[in-house]
Amino acid sequence: MASALVPLAPGFEDIEAVTIIDVLRRGGVEVVTASVSGSLDVEASHGLKAKADALFEDVAGRDFDAIVLPGGMPGTSNLREFRPLIEKLSSQISSGRLVGAICAAPTILCNEGLLDKDVHVTCYPSCGVELDRPCANVPVVADGNVITGQAPGSAMLFSLVVLRHLAGDQVAGRVASGLVTDVL
Repeated sequence: MASALVPLAPGFEDIEAVTIIDVLRRGGVEVVTASVSGSLDVEASHGLKAKADALFEDVAGRDFDAIVLPGGMPGTSNLREFRPLIEKLSSQISSGRLVGAICAAPTILCNEGLLDKDVHVTCYPSCGVELDRPCANVPVVADGNVITGQAPGSAMLFSLVVLRHLAGDQVAGRVASGLVTDVL
């Protein structure tokens, strides 16, 4: 079974986090949500109250097949400021394992110097000016082991593309069909 770490910071984008967690779990991926705030209780940008599975420090030493970052503000800023996460992302990328980020979160990958300059990304349109590279104006970009998504409206497609990379076309297709979506 593939595994994915979804870090949660206060102010994460509700739709993105919930969609990522739900779609991956429907596809049989072991998803661990980890709070970077020091409390298992984390409030999203639009008031959703979530209880993380673990504190980040309790799972930081574990290897995951994917680390997937929801965006949102101030969630993205809070993730960026949490240095243990940046170190974990650096290790994840250098080991060739999957990293995903949606909305404002791709700015973390780019601006922390975690990605090679030739890796293509997308992000929330107004965040594109913050990137160290061009931002593709498309819902999802998959470039090697990096998958980026544009916005809350792209969350379903983004999550299904992450699932496809972790569990294969058949599983992603089955989940998409069960959700009655044709975004794949």
